[in-house]
Amino acid sequence: MARILITGSADGIGQSAAKILSEQGHAVFLHARNSTRASQARAAVPKASGVVIGDLSTVAGCKALAAEADKAGPFDAVVHNAGLGLATDGAKNADGVASVFAVNSLAPFVLTALMEKPKRLLYVSSGLHMGGDESLKDVAWSERKQFNPPQAYNDTKMHNVLLANAVAKRWPEVQSCSLDPGWVKTKLGGEGAPGSTDPPAQMIAAYAAGDSVAGNKTGVYLNPGGIGSPHEATGKVEKQDQLLEIYERISGVSLSK
Repeated sequence: MARILITGSADGIGQSAAKILSEQGHAVFLHARNSTRASQARAAVPKASGVVIGDLSTVAGCKALAAEADKAGPFDAVVHNAGLGLATDGAKNADGVASVFAVNSLAPFVLTALMEKPKRLLYVSSGLHMGGDESLKDVAWSERKQFNPPQAYNDTKMHNVLLANAVAKRWPEVQSCSLDPGWVKTKLGGEGAPGSTDPPAQMIAAYAAGDSVAGNKTGVYLNPGGIGSPHEATGKVEKQDQLLEIYERISGVSLSK
């Protein structure tokens, strides 16, 4: 049985995947941003082994969560699922970066860099990453005069794939992949979404347990149908390295080689 952490598992796909894994007998640790959400998550997934609480919207919050998560670890798999959706505004956090960038893009990097290495890492992206800006200019939306919510979201989802591939390159002993869950009915996806959480939750659960269609391959872009083809820019090592340099400059945290 595996020991697994899923961020953003108080609801949606993350919670659905946690239910599957806990019912299978795996030691699943949920994540919520505050104690109220943690109580709700624990009630929804009663067989979970625990809940770690932490706010991913700031670097300081990510550092604190990484420390708390390591106390509950070590983990066989960490699923970076937490995220803000398309309805976010351009509000900046205490670090001076857009919140959607902080939660969706920077937080997975900081947690990856600071936590003890698991056997498997999965970064939940989106098919909308195809519309991301590969120039990586002002990724934090700290300089532009006008905020564009869809573009900002798409950019962060491209970052997720770039990060997964960068980690796969730097840490060959760790399986690191990304996932497009599809457009499903969640708080993030909206009630108008055509899909359910079941297919992506099952994909996440299989990967976390070490039994996915990726096999032992790393740097793979997954979707509920199998293995997909991400934006070609996400396979460029120079773009991966460029994003890591940006993360390190903003957060003060470095990814080991």
